[in-house]
Amino acid sequence: MNESIRENYLPENLRSLERLSWNYWWSWGTDGAAVFRELDPALWEKTEQNPRRMLQEASELTLWQRACDEHYVARVQQLTQNFDDYLESTPRAFGTGAPRQITAQNPVAYFCAEYGVHNSLPLYSGGLGILAGDHLKSASDLSVPLVAVGLFYRYGYFRQRINADNLQHEIYQESVAQNLAIQPVLNANQERLKITLQMRGRQVVAQAWLAKVGRISLYLLDTNVAENAEDDRYITGHLYGGDKATRVVQEMLLGIGGVRLLRQLDVEPSVFHLNEGHSAFLTLELAREITHCEPSLSFVEAAKKVRERCVFTTHTPVSAGNDEFPVDLLENCFDASFFAALKLPKEEFFALGRINPDDPQSMFGMTPLSLRMCRKANGVSKKHGEVSRRLWQRMFSAETTEEVPITHVTNGVHPPTWIAPLLKNLYQRHLGANWQELLGKPESWRKAVEQIPATEIWNAHSLLKNQLIAFIRERVAKNLQRNDEPTQSARNLFNPDTLTIGFARRVAAYKRWNLLLAQPERLLELIDSTEKPVQFVFAGKAHPQDRSAKIILQNLLQNRQNSSFARRAIFLEDYDQEMARYLVTGVDVWMNVPRRPLEASGTSGEKAAMNGALNFSILDGWWIEGYNGQNGFAISETVELSDDFDEREIDAKDAESLYEVLEQKIVPTYYKRDGNDLPNRWVEMMRNSLQTMTSQFSTDRMVLDYINQIYL
Repeated sequence: MNESIRENYLPENLRSLERLSWNYWWSWGTDGAAVFRELDPALWEKTEQNPRRMLQEASELTLWQRACDEHYVARVQQLTQNFDDYLESTPRAFGTGAPRQITAQNPVAYFCAEYGVHNSLPLYSGGLGILAGDHLKSASDLSVPLVAVGLFYRYGYFRQRINADNLQHEIYQESVAQNLAIQPVLNANQERLKITLQMRGRQVVAQAWLAKVGRISLYLLDTNVAENAEDDRYITGHLYGGDKATRVVQEMLLGIGGVRLLRQLDVEPSVFHLNEGHSAFLTLELAREITHCEPSLSFVEAAKKVRERCVFTTHTPVSAGNDEFPVDLLENCFDASFFAALKLPKEEFFALGRINPDDPQSMFGMTPLSLRMCRKANGVSKKHGEVSRRLWQRMFSAETTEEVPITHVTNGVHPPTWIAPLLKNLYQRHLGANWQELLGKPESWRKAVEQIPATEIWNAHSLLKNQLIAFIRERVAKNLQRNDEPTQSARNLFNPDTLTIGFARRVAAYKRWNLLLAQPERLLELIDSTEKPVQFVFAGKAHPQDRSAKIILQNLLQNRQNSSFARRAIFLEDYDQEMARYLVTGVDVWMNVPRRPLEASGTSGEKAAMNGALNFSILDGWWIEGYNGQNGFAISETVELSDDFDEREIDAKDAESLYEVLEQKIVPTYYKRDGNDLPNRWVEMMRNSLQTMTSQFSTDRMVLDYINQIYL
């Protein structure tokens, strides 16, 4: 059924749901997700929380049942009114009167390889994408003039399955544009807008899709078009898939193609924000434009102009984590005419991506290119800024790391997306309908949260914890059913009265998934305790090509053969945004044990903190700035990786500290109750977490920091 027929098929008093489904604002607008869910709860889960598919697949009877429900219709009308009011505000101008201004005519152009706007738009793999999605949402909420550019991956990132040998298996599912809230970008003649660029010796064509994220336009380039050779149609096939050759052409498309797309859209950005180095080739395209328009200028002169308009955020604390390519591969991917247009000999081109430009044997790195071609660079936490200055000091004529021109803007998360609706309602009752405005006033926020009764904070958390446990049981039952195993065992998994610790993140060696297993006797003692037991929920994916990470995950899962461990430690397959929402809103404790200082920032703990969970973490990344001794727990406060470290010694010390804090602080505090079974000390720590971290680690604060410290 085509879209126009389907829209007419909707009852008139529900027809605005069609318009709402085209803008991802519904995913964080008050009552947005609930309105779509309650249209048909079973179908909501079947369609993986996708309103576009919901409206296509909902039965006629269901639609008319809702149309006859006056209470439901009133909620639809209120949601529609809120949406219309939201879109009515005009974009703000920033830097008015200064040499550099951000206006509707000259917005920020934000480039990123992945976007985690919502799990129904599967164009993300992890933290970088979730951060980018939250950045767009806060930019929208703050009316920041911003356009975003990315790629539309035909198969996105993989879905995870664990086989009988406890090894991760990857499944790729094709994303069908017609099922997503994205629309074709058209030119003035109402034809598909397309851009072209030379790659690997042939012309490649890309079309564009538009996703609306509140007031923000997110443009996605897609090479799956008939004009392209079969190989080129798969340039946008998989997120972070394929070999290095695929990565090069993906990054050429993102950077060079993204600039060309904005030109066709008549968008003239005031500043280009490279969120990680994947889009760094855009700086070369800008230089090519300048040398084409002003033939008298050299590349050096053009590069100076480019630097004035570009800023760069690095997310990686180790050089090995940055994209690097052999120069012969770049030579094969780039057309010779591109070098000529830049007025740049090949060797000088390759030198732009080398830490030492005079070393012809080294690889071409996207981070060195970004650092050379951008006027400002930043890490994503205070600690990461320090690490980045040390890491890249060799590139700059700086005697000390303090002189290296890399600053920091600490990552945040989008409160309306990640705070549970139940807590939002609690804030609305006690802080008023405009409670979100207090987040910009930390002291006012702190005082307001102080007035919420402890019993209400605890009751809200208890409800969310029970919801998480129901989610765990249902997920496990579905997995058992899929494997033709009996599902009865899932019914009694986990106890809502038991201390519940969550650990969910990408599986990688430095994140130390195996640290908890370093002392198995103490772990089983905690799990098996009759009076003060602990239960753990794990989730996360290993990169498909990271064999060592898969073995780490397999080793963890092998412990399921121990009945005690299996009863109180669960691994949930296929970690995504929807699962993350249940976890960060329902656990008592959020655990993070990276090997310092390899956690650039981390944001999952920030989401948990905004829901009252207490962080239990190595002091690294954002937690160094968030921890105050009263809002969570720290592991190994004085131990840090250094040039002369011994990994095994560090890991042993951290494991010892982890168990000491668990046994001596976390467990006793959680289980110490008053006569009404209320853990008073624990709840006051939850309150402190809500007070001190909700505003400090909001993406509203982060976006304003970018504007004031980086963009302007």
